[in-house]
Amino acid sequence: MQTISSAIQAAHHILQPCLKRALVLVDATAGNGSDTLFLAEHSLPEAKVYAFDVQAEALAQAKELTRAYADKIHFLLAGHQCVDEYIKDDIDAAIFNLGYLPGGDHQMTTRAETTLAAVEKFLQKLSLQGCLIIVAYPGHSEGAREKELLSAWLEQLPSRQFTAGCYQLINHKAGAPLCYIIEKVRR
Repeated sequence: MQTISSAIQAAHHILQPCLKRALVLVDATAGNGSDTLFLAEHSLPEAKVYAFDVQAEALAQAKELTRAYADKIHFLLAGHQCVDEYIKDDIDAAIFNLGYLPGGDHQMTTRAETTLAAVEKFLQKLSLQGCLIIVAYPGHSEGAREKELLSAWLEQLPSRQFTAGCYQLINHKAGAPLCYIIEKVRR
């Protein structure tokens, strides 16, 4: 069992320095609420956490898991590509945990086109030194499409404005989860 090297563990570790100053945080894919809880637990008391999901079942699970932080979390039954409709402030930190709801219908997944549209909007709203993390799961067909589309698009980001990298286990199967890391370094 991995204790520090999984993609999601790496994502959380990478996000921690950013959370020490972040006031607007977003879980772009609330799912069962694990990332929402992580953001709420590790952020400043005055920080606002927004959690998006298109499934009411997912938001109900996330609300239950995070009820101790109910006063700082805003749950939104909407797709992450609608971020600009709900959040007017700059975003200091955000995480996407793509794929499907753990324990849910595996046919209902995030989609490459809406994920890319969302990532574009998130990067426009990212504050200076803001951090965007994307955990992708290329082990299923839509996840493989997301990985291909995201990798190609992120490689083209202007390096004067963003740093973009990828954490990937190199001794695991090709479909193992991976983590994209993007930081806004210049406006």
